[in-house]
Amino acid sequence: MISKGFSKPTERVERLKRMIVDAIPYVESERAVLVTESYKETEGLSPILRRAKAVEKIFNNLPITIREDELVVGAITKNPRSTEICPEFSYDWVAKEFDTMGARVADPFQIPKETAAELSEAFKYWDGKTTSALADSYMSQEAKDCMANGVFTVGNYFYGGVGHICVDYGKILRKGFKGIIAEVIEAMSKMDKKDPDYIKKQQFYNAVVISYSAAINFAHRYAQKARDMAAAELNPTRKAELLQIAANCERVPENGATNFYEACQSFWFIQIMVQIESNGHSISPGRFDQYMYPYLKEDKNISKEFAQELVDCIWIKLNDINKTRDEISAQAFAGYAVFQNLCVGGQNEEGLDATNEISYMCMDATAHVKLPAPSFSIRVWQGTPDEFLLRACEVARLGLGVPAMYNDEVIIPALVNRGVTLRDARNYCIIGCVEPQCPNKTEGWHDAAFFNVAKVLEITLNNGKVGNKQLGPITGDITTFKSIDDLYAAFKKQMEYFVYYLVEADNCVDYAHAERAPLPFLSAMVDDCIGRGKSVQEGGAIYNFTGPQAFGIADTGDSVYAIQKHVFEDKTIEMDQLKAALDANFGHTGVNTVSTSNNNADVTEMQIYEAVKRILSNSGSIDISEIQSRISSEFTSPKTTVSGDFDNIRRLLESTPCFGNDIDEVDMVARKCAQIYCFEVEKYTNPRGGQFQAGVYPVSANVLFGKDVAALPDGRLAKTPLADGVSPRAGKDCAGPTAAANSVAKLDHFVASNGTLYNQKFLPSAVAGDTGLQNFASVIRSYFDHKGMHVQFNVIDKQLLLDAQKHPENYKDLVVRVAGYSAQFTVLAKEVQDDIINRTEHSL
Repeated sequence: MISKGFSKPTERVERLKRMIVDAIPYVESERAVLVTESYKETEGLSPILRRAKAVEKIFNNLPITIREDELVVGAITKNPRSTEICPEFSYDWVAKEFDTMGARVADPFQIPKETAAELSEAFKYWDGKTTSALADSYMSQEAKDCMANGVFTVGNYFYGGVGHICVDYGKILRKGFKGIIAEVIEAMSKMDKKDPDYIKKQQFYNAVVISYSAAINFAHRYAQKARDMAAAELNPTRKAELLQIAANCERVPENGATNFYEACQSFWFIQIMVQIESNGHSISPGRFDQYMYPYLKEDKNISKEFAQELVDCIWIKLNDINKTRDEISAQAFAGYAVFQNLCVGGQNEEGLDATNEISYMCMDATAHVKLPAPSFSIRVWQGTPDEFLLRACEVARLGLGVPAMYNDEVIIPALVNRGVTLRDARNYCIIGCVEPQCPNKTEGWHDAAFFNVAKVLEITLNNGKVGNKQLGPITGDITTFKSIDDLYAAFKKQMEYFVYYLVEADNCVDYAHAERAPLPFLSAMVDDCIGRGKSVQEGGAIYNFTGPQAFGIADTGDSVYAIQKHVFEDKTIEMDQLKAALDANFGHTGVNTVSTSNNNADVTEMQIYEAVKRILSNSGSIDISEIQSRISSEFTSPKTTVSGDFDNIRRLLESTPCFGNDIDEVDMVARKCAQIYCFEVEKYTNPRGGQFQAGVYPVSANVLFGKDVAALPDGRLAKTPLADGVSPRAGKDCAGPTAAANSVAKLDHFVASNGTLYNQKFLPSAVAGDTGLQNFASVIRSYFDHKGMHVQFNVIDKQLLLDAQKHPENYKDLVVRVAGYSAQFTVLAKEVQDDIINRTEHSL
């Protein structure tokens, strides 16, 4: 027998899990109040010293919480699975949602009235002082227009702190925070006062010492809390646990860890402290099995069972961290996503297999806990043991959507192509959703923007217009195009225009973080910030990138191929017929209908919505009568009548061969469309001296931003979801999982070095038993042999998901893969649930 199954979690782990599952997320105010008080007290200091003093105040005063049953302690919030607010980045969206955040469709948080009052008072200080306000002041109106019309968004870092990073956990486990302070003091002793950067470096070093001294005190506060709780504890077993917790917190992370338990506690303090300093998400643990294994290997006093329980407890704690976003962003990140990616397996720096005992323990922890976090990943290469891959497949067929799987044979060369050394590339980890980077040496700015490739195609088909607004350049009326090359030429020009403004917007936000929110605590755990005497936000890391990601690739490829085949090759559709059908949404309600009328009889709700959006995006202060007047003028101009059976046109388009069925002629079109985006992105550099690199993954933005895209030539109706990541369109990959994977592998994953995302969905019966498990592993090996970068699986029955929609109270524990992360199915917005349900179900 190949299948081993999984042991049961301990009763403690079950109780801790239930605390997370049953938790009601709250917004808390303590951090916002503390950071505001600190900034009021430090008006005359430099930005980085103000940050250090703010971190000091927070670490010294944030409430200390040890939850019942915990063995590994440390929390950002008093309530489980709740969130603090960081107003120094942005705050106005929170104020607007005081009364609605608790009832919104995606990721609701409760905000008690007293919390809202405390936040309101704190927010008064921040008007015009946030990183968001500074970034906005730098941006051109053209960039803002692009965002207002659904071409791209830079919301992650525009509204929040910089995240998407993996710090040097191993260094802290070895040297402790005292080792960081000692390293900084040594660097200060070697400074040359004649160096023109001397003053700024000195400020940075002082900021690090202040931050790390406060961080040591933060851990000591937990030690005292545990001692106080032990003194009042009547249960002798729990009393002993609390005393051991106190001893651990007294030692780490101030000093290096001496055993596996201390290493676990030290790891957790690092994980939460980085997120207390800044609210950037995707603070990813990286190669957990590599830096933790030496402490397990050398610990002769710990049992295998207790070591596993500690890892299970860390998995629970990773689910305790939560973040709130504005209502629109919450839809793009639906499912309380925090993206703490933890990776095991793969190669070491010497190119040898790195699998060890903790690699397997992490799989067991995932099976025990069965919660969305961490975003658990494995690395696979030709030297990966079969036992390791089969065990990963066993975890995957539990239906949790993890582990996500990554191909060393593609990612290592892709990183080397971006200037990463071979040794560093071999040591890559995964950040956030699917983004590779060299850990603790990289400021990657992954997830820097969502870029809607399908929207750019729509704009191309409308000669640069969105509605009546000339948003992009004039590239020609498509009815005059003589060949598919004319379309590609127009598409490339539009892409050049919109990528330029994407880069501008990202760089504006980049400058704002460097000027107003350098992060000394985070920076000291990233090479070579101490050596260079500057924060990661100012270019202190060895590797600096900016990684915007695209979505809508399959929609764009299928649409371009449909035009190529039906308009230019088979000549079954005239271009003006196609254009009329698209303008009419193939005759379906919800968008503009073609009419000869000079009145508003055929104006739809969608038209009015788009008109208002256009008017507001191009106007300052404007009253309702002016809006009414402009809407009237938009819809009283003569319309052109175009006859034709739009349903027949749509049926013909939908019968076109699609990406995802291993048809070279079709797949190469999708490849070319993706390359047009990727090659344009990589032309640019960022303020930190690094290169822009493209990714192709959506989080769940393919659903949200699909609402901004009109009908497409692949037969897709307006406002419906786009394809997720590099996956084929839902239901269109009908030649089986191997054919679908072969199509995806034909995309140029080497140039999409910021990551690609491929979802597959299997029926549980398809991977059942030993034969199913072996076939499952074979599909993965085959896809990676064809140079696919990443794949992840939902192994779940469609009927079960439909029942969970109807009876969510019975499925609180149901976890599914959304995009580059997993989430509890019942907390997702219905449209995201529907998108998951509608994905093609494969059998083997």
